[in-house]
Amino acid sequence: MRVLLDTHAFLWWISDSPELSDAAREAIADQRNAPIFSAVSGWEIAIKAGLGRLELPDSPAKFVNEQLSQNGLEVLPIHSRHALGVYGLPDHHRDPFDRLLVSQAVVEKLPILTADPEIPRYPVETLW
Repeated sequence: MRVLLDTHAFLWWISDSPELSDAAREAIADQRNAPIFSAVSGWEIAIKAGLGRLELPDSPAKFVNEQLSQNGLEVLPIHSRHALGVYGLPDHHRDPFDRLLVSQAVVEKLPILTADPEIPRYPVETLW
């Protein structure tokens, strides 16, 4: 199963954070699954690191690319259909990163691995 990782799920996975649920950890580790890192998460990481809200051991580009390689994650680019899909979403969430992740999940028919309590209010499958 392909599963889209919310940004926090990616960060908690690579840091082995106890905040990552057991079910989420198993879903990412399961060799039958294909966890997907969205370019949206790269954008969010870069913005938050630039604002000083996220500490990284290296530049966002170097850090994220190393982690993607080490963890064998597929990258989902942002296509115009994803960006335009935000238009039809209800206003449950004001965060542009999360809204774009939800749009990607809807368009690509992917479940999202997330602890965010607002995401399940959208027409997407969530795992946690």
